[in-house]
Amino acid sequence: MSAKVSIVTTGHDVADARLHRSAAALRRAGAVVEVHGLGDGTQGPPGCRVTTAPHTGKVGRLLRALTWPFRAEGDVLVTIDPDTSPAALLAARLRRRRWVADVHEDYAALLEDRAWVPRPLLKVLQVAVGAMNALIGCADLVLVADEHVPPRQARNRQVMRNEPDFSLLPSLVQAVDGSPWRAVYIGDNRTSRGLRTMLEAVAATAGDPEPWQLDLVGPVSESDREWFERRLAEPDCALVTAHGRRDPQTSWEIAAGADVGLCLLENTPAFAEAMPSKVYEYLACGMPTVATPLPRVVELLHRTGAGVVVDSAAETTATLRRFTTDAPWRADLREAAREAGEVARTRRNTYDEAAKRILALR
Repeated sequence: MSAKVSIVTTGHDVADARLHRSAAALRRAGAVVEVHGLGDGTQGPPGCRVTTAPHTGKVGRLLRALTWPFRAEGDVLVTIDPDTSPAALLAARLRRRRWVADVHEDYAALLEDRAWVPRPLLKVLQVAVGAMNALIGCADLVLVADEHVPPRQARNRQVMRNEPDFSLLPSLVQAVDGSPWRAVYIGDNRTSRGLRTMLEAVAATAGDPEPWQLDLVGPVSESDREWFERRLAEPDCALVTAHGRRDPQTSWEIAAGADVGLCLLENTPAFAEAMPSKVYEYLACGMPTVATPLPRVVELLHRTGAGVVVDSAAETTATLRRFTTDAPWRADLREAAREAGEVARTRRNTYDEAAKRILALR
């Protein structure tokens, strides 16, 4: 009889890329997977039974965190958000199920990046997240997105990095020159993730003989939405397209054929030690990357030669202009990115390894 795994998230959309990668690996391992999450159920992981609720406020999220772990029907319960940990621990113990906590980010550090968090409450909320992390450490298996991601102490902890699942990405193709030039970004759109920098950098090329297009794939934060909609209506942003939230397959269908991938994250506490998954994915598709100087990103791009490090909108604009006019440099970047992609596609799949460990808990 096939194992049944329930993935429960009270704060993530079912279009979340890591959720899709995890669900796909579990299905490859033979599990039946159900997903409880937010958003449009049609954007959930293919082949899974998906139940969704709309994105609502904090009260709605609290109610979901308290009740959804008890709705899960699987032999194994997988949770993503720290606020579900008390109910998940209780549900697992009372119902004699296994509990796996998949921790996507350092949530205590991430709070410093959220405009909705009142500064006087920041420390209080971080203490609360710390308490949740202590509970998460009691899970039967803790999956963390990187070595620095809490909890550091857990009885059974595995690093499941945000690396690409190549079965969900397009094949490597030979890049070709051709106007219009196109940049792409896939992920959450907010100031700290480079939203304003990307727009201003591309807008500055609007009057060039060969201006750049920009495809933004992902939701725009509420704190940036008014500015974004106003800026998008201006003439120099005519070649910027906002696609909104899309599932991973659709996202990469949009991105296919782009000339460069952008990753212009600010060096906030949440990102300082991070290795953004989109950088791995751009390179896995043979796409040169333009990125800000996060330490691990700098090391990767310098080692592979597959991208350019920039520190401002002006530097980004200069890089885009050089890409269009300096053919030998452009060819070198593309060749390095393709080589990095070919090497990446030979590596083990971290999600398949995690899926085996999850199913071994039964």
